[in-house]
Amino acid sequence: MTLLQLEGVSVRFGERAGAAALDGVDLAVAEHEIVCVLGPSGSGKSTLLRVVAGLQPVDAGRVLLGGADQAAVPVHRRGVGLMFQDHQLFPHRDVGGNVAFGLRMRGAPKQASEARVTELLELVGLPGAQGRAVASLSGGEQQRVALARALAPSPRLLMLDEPLGQLDRGLRERLVVELQGLFSRLGTTVLAVTHDQGEAFALADRVVVMRDGRIAQAGTPLEVWERPASEFVARFLGFDNVVPAVVSGGVAATPWGKVAVAAGAAEGDRRVLIRPAGVVLSAAGLGCEVVSRTFRGTHVALLLRPEVGPVLEAECDLAGAPGVGDRVAVTFTPGEVVVLPGE
Repeated sequence: MTLLQLEGVSVRFGERAGAAALDGVDLAVAEHEIVCVLGPSGSGKSTLLRVVAGLQPVDAGRVLLGGADQAAVPVHRRGVGLMFQDHQLFPHRDVGGNVAFGLRMRGAPKQASEARVTELLELVGLPGAQGRAVASLSGGEQQRVALARALAPSPRLLMLDEPLGQLDRGLRERLVVELQGLFSRLGTTVLAVTHDQGEAFALADRVVVMRDGRIAQAGTPLEVWERPASEFVARFLGFDNVVPAVVSGGVAATPWGKVAVAAGAAEGDRRVLIRPAGVVLSAAGLGCEVVSRTFRGTHVALLLRPEVGPVLEAECDLAGAPGVGDRVAVTFTPGEVVVLPGE
C-alpha cells in the first residue's frame, strides 16, 4: 500500500524558467519501504524532503500521505519525523529531555513518555542514557539520540537528511547496518536523502537518483547498479569506462576494439559502459601500460593506458597485481558490459 505519493511536483526558486529545484517529480513510497534519494549537490534531493515535510511550498503538483492531499496541512500535523545531518539536539536538555521533546509537545502523559524514552534508547543502543548531557556524547551517540527523538512520536513517515554525513567512514558503515536492521524490525517507512551511494545501497529497498530536479532512475540497488539508465547515472555511481560505440549483432565497436554485449542489446550509435570488474588481465588481448594502482582492501584498482582509446579502469586480485609501468593485456567480460539507454 502506498503511503507517500508525489504527483508532478515542481518547485522553482526565482523567475528564471530554468531555475526549477524540482521539475514534475512523480514518486511513490510504499508502507514499510526504505527509499534513499541520491544525487549531486543541486539535484533537488533536499528540496524534495522539505516539500514532503511541509517546509517548502510547491509551485505545481500534489503531495499525498495516506491518500490525503497535504497542501493545507501544517508541518506539525503531517505525522512525519525529520532528522537532519547536524542532529539539532537541544544543548540545554539532557538525552531524555531531547528524546521526549516531541512527546511532550503532543501532551503525552509523563509516565508513558518516560517508558517510550526508555524503550527507544534501548533500541538505538544507549540504554540508561537519559541523564547524560548532550555535550558529553560522541558524534555517533548524538546521531542515535537524534534518531530516537525522531522516532519517539511514532511518525508514519521518517525522513532523514544526510543522517550520517558528519561521521567518519568506519562509524557510518557500522551505523548504516544498524539502521537498516532497526527500521526493518520497527516496520518504519523511511525516505532518506544522501550523496553517499554506498550508504544508500546498504540501507535502501529502493534507490532514486536525481539530476537537475528530475528523477534520472529509480529501482532496487541491484537494478540501478547493474543497469544504469544513462551515462549520467553510470558516472554518478563512479563508473568512468564509458565510451561511444556502434552496436550491431551482439558486438559493440568501441575505441578499445570490438566487445561482446548481451543478447538483445539496443543497436546503433550508443554509449557503452564496461565495469572495472569486467576488464580482465589476460595472456593476450588489448595491450596496456599500468599508470597507477590503488589498494582497496579486497582488490587492487588499476588505471591503464591502452594502445588505443582512452584510459581504462580495471580491478584485479591482490596476488600478482602488476606494478606501475608494467605492460599487461586485457580482455572484456560480456556480463560486465552495459549498453546504456539514451539520455
